[in-house]
Amino acid sequence: MPQGVIKKLVTERGFGFLSGEHDDVFFHHSAVVEQRFEDLREGQTVEYVLEEEAAAVQGAGPRAVSVRPA
Repeated sequence: MPQGVIKKLVTERGFGFLSGEHDDVFFHHSAVVEQRFEDLREGQTVEYVLEEEAAAVQGAGPRAVSVRPA
């Protein structure tokens, strides 16, 4: 499972970006498991699953799902 660091959180909009083994990766608050989105902090290390197929269909970059503290 890839690991990354939370690069930016936009808490009022419910999403953020990770940096790590891949280019910046988007994640939505609904993708967070084992912790509340509101408890995440920029600079925190997390594990995630990269979901590229859905993003390609939507015309966006890769998206992280199953985001959890490392």
